[in-house]
Amino acid sequence: MKKIHLSLIVIISLMLVGSLVYGGLTLYANQKELPQGVTLSGWEVGGRPAAEILHELDKRLESMEKTTVEFGHPQIPGGREVLSLRQAGVKYRADAFREAIRNLMEGGLWERAVHRNRFEKSWSITAEWNREDLKRILSPEWEKERLGEPVNAVRSISNDIVRYIPGKTALRIDWTILGERFVAALPADLSPLDSKSSGKIELELPLKPVQPEVTVESLKAEGIERKIIQFSTSLGASGPGRVHNITAASKAVDGMILKPGEEFNYAEVIAKAKKEYGFRQAPVIVSGKLVPGIGGGICQVSSTVYNAVLLTGLEVTERRSHSLPVNYLPKGLDATFAEGAINFRFRNNTGKHLLIRSEVNGRTLTLKFFGTFPKDTVYELESKSVESIPAPLKYVRDSSLSPGKQKIIQRGKPGYVVETYRVKKVNGKVMERVRISRDVYRGQSTIVGMNPTSGDIPGSRGVPKAPIIEDGVSNP
Repeated sequence: MKKIHLSLIVIISLMLVGSLVYGGLTLYANQKELPQGVTLSGWEVGGRPAAEILHELDKRLESMEKTTVEFGHPQIPGGREVLSLRQAGVKYRADAFREAIRNLMEGGLWERAVHRNRFEKSWSITAEWNREDLKRILSPEWEKERLGEPVNAVRSISNDIVRYIPGKTALRIDWTILGERFVAALPADLSPLDSKSSGKIELELPLKPVQPEVTVESLKAEGIERKIIQFSTSLGASGPGRVHNITAASKAVDGMILKPGEEFNYAEVIAKAKKEYGFRQAPVIVSGKLVPGIGGGICQVSSTVYNAVLLTGLEVTERRSHSLPVNYLPKGLDATFAEGAINFRFRNNTGKHLLIRSEVNGRTLTLKFFGTFPKDTVYELESKSVESIPAPLKYVRDSSLSPGKQKIIQRGKPGYVVETYRVKKVNGKVMERVRISRDVYRGQSTIVGMNPTSGDIPGSRGVPKAPIIEDGVSNP
């Protein structure tokens, strides 16, 4: 009996102790206030209701993001740039602290009691910075407006002397240093709101000089040191249309710079001249004779360039002579052009950049090359006719003649085979003599009128080929 009573006493005692423990645990885990002594970035939050702290935390973080920051520099005109931290891309967070508070309010009794028991005393807010937000404000356009732009160095040529005008640097934001300064200046103390109301951050923008893309040094490195050749041809009695066409092609050539190894393409020059200036009517060469056409005279530019090329020892990659001799150059020294059929090209093999200047002044077309060329080296050209080609006969029907009769309507001119040599001299001594071309100039036909008694006239059969238009772009 006594044992039963003792057992009941023990059980009841355990139940009372359990109830007391559970009640105490419940009271401990269900507290609405944060543990005593807790701080969040300098803000005393211990012992205060958690819900109240979370509500006030939002206001304090929002206040932090409204803190103004002034960016400036003595060398930046127009005053300082004033932004809020939020505009500058800063967002304050207290995610770990919020999660810890949620753990005090959610979950089982034992879990909440454990979290409260282990709740840390010191917490910190974090600042997340998206620097792209600030870069969108202090953008390259902002820098150009407030800090100006670099000015490229310029090469100028006056009286055939190459001169250089230095460029100017400009200042730009050093974002690496600015990032370090900005992050270090971000406030992290959640002190009372009234002390934040007048707070601001002043930052001096770190600036660094930015060189222009083109400097005197980069220009000089191109090797355009001096005038290395000049060659001129006369426009003679050219009519207004031909003068315009030559001038248009000359302008399209003027100012061209060929890099080392780059190729000059006359077809591209003509396309540019046609687009920007247009061509006018002037004689062109079709089937070995001069006829009215559009663009007549453009080959005087290619031929003048060709002679400058030869006298500089450059590599000619494509060239053909006219079918008829021209009156502004010796035979063998011309370079024709026919759109879509015949081109003139050469390669800059000087090892440095090559600048071409071209100008029509009065009745003279002048071509100049500026670049790098040995002063002790010169090239000379020799052209000679090695064969004469009889003028061909061309028969035309003339019904005014008696049957079987013939008569010469127009006497032709003989053609020529011409060989051209280039002689290289160093310090006046001949180093090499090379044949660079063998050109055939067709003769101009002797035109014979005839009235055959039967059949066709000689040479009238066969399908004629589409004519090639030399020294122009079209034949009206």
